[in-house]
Amino acid sequence: MLDIIRKIIKPKYETLNWLEIDAGKIIANYNYLKSLQREAEVFPVLKANAYGHGLKEICQILNKTTAKMVVVDSYPEAQIAYRYFKGRVLILGEMPLGAYRYTKLKRTEFVVYNEETLRYLSRFGNRVHIHLFINSGMNREGIKDIRSFINNNKKYLDKIKLSGLCSHLAAADSTSILNATQEDAFMDALDVLKIAGYFPRWVHLGNSAAIFKTDNKFLTAYRPGLALYGYSPFMADDEQETKLQPALELFSRIVSVQSLRANESVSYNETYRASQDTKIATIPFGYFEGLDRRLSNKAEFLILSQRNFWARIAGRVCMNLSSLEIKNNEVKIGDKVKLISNNPDEPNSIAHLASLMGTISYELLVKIQANIRRYIINNPKNKNA
Repeated sequence: MLDIIRKIIKPKYETLNWLEIDAGKIIANYNYLKSLQREAEVFPVLKANAYGHGLKEICQILNKTTAKMVVVDSYPEAQIAYRYFKGRVLILGEMPLGAYRYTKLKRTEFVVYNEETLRYLSRFGNRVHIHLFINSGMNREGIKDIRSFINNNKKYLDKIKLSGLCSHLAAADSTSILNATQEDAFMDALDVLKIAGYFPRWVHLGNSAAIFKTDNKFLTAYRPGLALYGYSPFMADDEQETKLQPALELFSRIVSVQSLRANESVSYNETYRASQDTKIATIPFGYFEGLDRRLSNKAEFLILSQRNFWARIAGRVCMNLSSLEIKNNEVKIGDKVKLISNNPDEPNSIAHLASLMGTISYELLVKIQANIRRYIINNPKNKNA
C-alpha cells in the first residue's frame, strides 16, 4: 500500500535529455547474430553500461530472447544484471579477491586470468564456475603456458567447475595474420586441457567481428558487444555488409535562443564568430553528458521544430551546454533536438560523429552519461519476438 501511495504523490520529473532504445532492433540484432553461428550460443556483452545503452534496459530486453548468459565487467555491473536479467551472469573483468564472496554463486560464472584468483575461488568448492582465459597473443593478460598452469594448480582446478575456456582476438575487425595465430594458440590450449581431463562446455574466442568471420566448429559460444547494439565492428578498410540495426537515439531540448550580430562570438575562447546576423539555440548537453569537445564547430544535429532542419555546433562544447547555429530558422524553447540518429546515413549517426572525432564508435557510445534517462520503445510483449 505504501508503494502505491508513493507512486501517486511522487512528482514526475520531465527530463531535458533522454535516450530511446529500440527493443525490436536489439532483439533483431541478437537473432541475426545467432543465425550466423547456429551451433553456438551468443553471450551478449553488457559492460560499460551496455555500451552506453543502459545495462538495466538491455537486460530487460534480452529477457525476450534466448540468451542464456550475459557478460559484464565487474561486481557492481553484476548486481544490476542479477536484478534485471533472468539468466546467468559471466563476470569478465578481474576483481579484488574479496569481491568474489559477495557474488551470487548459483547464477555467476567467472573469467580467471591467474592462479591467485583460481586459488582464492577454490575455497568455495564446486559451486564456483570458471572460464580460464588464455593469453593467445594479445598479451594484455591471461595464462600463457597452460601446461604449467595445470601442473601447478591441478588440486585447485579439481575443486571447482571448469565450465569455460576463453580468449580475445586482437585484430578480428581487420585482416591480420595475428587472427589465425591466436586461433591456433587457443585451440592448442583446448587440446592440452582435454588431455589433462578437463572438458569445458563453453569455448569462446570470438567477439562481434569474429562472429561474422570465424568458421570453427569447436567454438561453442561468442561474445558480441558492439554488433548487438547495431554497429558494424569492422574497420573502414575491411568493411563487411551486415544486417545490423542501430538501436539508440539521443535527444535534448532547446533551453535558450539568442540573437547574434555579425562578428559576435558564442561560447568559450571565440572559436566561433558569426559571419552575418544569425541566431543561436542552446541545449543542456555538454561534455559531462557525453558530447565530446572534439565535435565543437563540426557536428550537425537535427532540430525538430515547425520545420525540421540541421544545425551545426557553434563554438566550443561546454561542460553542460552546447550551442547550435540556427541561422534564421524559427524555433522555440522546448523544441526537440536529435543528437544521435539510428539512421547510419545521417550526419548525426554514431559512425559519422566518431569519424569527426577521429575515434571509434565504442568511445562515443560509452561516454554517454549513465544518469541520462533511458526509455525502451517498440518493446514486444512476447518472448523471442
